[in-house]
Amino acid sequence: MDDPDGHFGESIARTYDDATGAEFDPGVVAQTVDVLADLAGDGRALEFAVGTGRVAVPLAERGVPVSGIDMSRAMVARLHAKNPALDATIGDFTTTRVDDGFALVYLVFNTIMNVTTQDAQVECFVNAAAHLRPGGRFLIEVMIPELRKLPAGQTVVPFTVTPTHWGFDSYEVATQGMASNYVTLREDGRGDFTSVPFRYLWPAEMDLMARIAGLRPEHRWDSWERTPFTNESGKIIATWVKP
Repeated sequence: MDDPDGHFGESIARTYDDATGAEFDPGVVAQTVDVLADLAGDGRALEFAVGTGRVAVPLAERGVPVSGIDMSRAMVARLHAKNPALDATIGDFTTTRVDDGFALVYLVFNTIMNVTTQDAQVECFVNAAAHLRPGGRFLIEVMIPELRKLPAGQTVVPFTVTPTHWGFDSYEVATQGMASNYVTLREDGRGDFTSVPFRYLWPAEMDLMARIAGLRPEHRWDSWERTPFTNESGKIIATWVKP
């Protein structure tokens, strides 16, 4: 990947906010912001992978002082077009440090999986803990790997099939590696292919990472409505507290 912005360069940034997924639904964003504002209380919030400000901008509009870290200059340019005053630092959220004393650090929309090694995922937890004040929380929203959909010998789970667009996740179970793959058919009949690598992880694994970082587990939900996480949950929203 030659683009210094990684997989979220200009080609992605310019249409990112046009996405139609559930995470971009105004009602879902409002629920997300409600939870984050409640967890931040009267303190400051820091978003790892702040991107275009899908969450950070409305959270700031709720009166929560928000800062962000993101490695994509193209994404942050869109953020600053919405809110020039929002503080965003260009860097890798596993290692980049800004101020400490935050009441909340959060990492949403599966972005922990963009960190593709276990060591670096642990460093993400350690970095979050370093930014938190005592009693502060680290929150992650991430999907549960769909391995139950894989019969023996199969490594691919489709998630989008339309006449012009195909999307499928491919799994490497032995290494917890996966990739989201997209094929888009152009008007000239040719196809564009994009693949983004990930490393999936499990709730229990995240609890161990949190313990390494000196955090203790708190909430486990499967939606921004704070419904309990269960055996059938497709994602987890978890928080850990700094003693």
